[in-house]
Amino acid sequence: MAKRRKVGNLLALAILSQLAMGRPMHPYEIATMLKRTGKERDMSIKWGSFYTVVGNLEKAGYIEATMSDRAGRRPERTMYVITDAGRDELRDWVRELVAVPEPEVPRFEAGLSVMSVLPPDEVTALLERRLSALRDEVEAQRSELDRAAKVPRVFLVEAEYALARTVAEVAWVQSLLDELTSGTLGGLDGWRAYHETGQLPQDFEDMLAEGGSPAP
Repeated sequence: MAKRRKVGNLLALAILSQLAMGRPMHPYEIATMLKRTGKERDMSIKWGSFYTVVGNLEKAGYIEATMSDRAGRRPERTMYVITDAGRDELRDWVRELVAVPEPEVPRFEAGLSVMSVLPPDEVTALLERRLSALRDEVEAQRSELDRAAKVPRVFLVEAEYALARTVAEVAWVQSLLDELTSGTLGGLDGWRAYHETGQLPQDFEDMLAEGGSPAP
């Protein structure tokens, strides 16, 4: 089970990982490096909370101000380093993320759970749109990996995982579409009948009475 951490925002993990490189950095430089290395894609970073997270990390003792620098007429900027406590937190957090599965509910899964509120034909059309977008995403992800061919693979495994996940979703959505268009999806007739008549089929009523999966 995941621990309750003093600073649990994944942006904090990204900041700690950047400072773990070993040299003092000011927040603007940290943000620039995170954007350059694609961490906003990997962690769904909300940049509006960036300076708040930096402050929270400092309060928790995971980073500390070490010096300030000034370039030209720009305002003086505080430089930060990671502390021993911050390094321990970073390592412990990464161990947890890699080893411990955590239940996550993607937006797509939430939509699938209630898709029966829409008619089957409309859901079919929506899934076809999703499938097209997913295939475009696969091509984009493959192109990105191709462009990074000279980068050591250890720095690309998260991109490979993202590609594998998208490819798997393409296959699954295609299989669901095949069942919808062929009429072989279990419960399809009742689902269609509900939208045509406005009445739940008896077997759906019985399922609800027994505490089964919700019908439309």
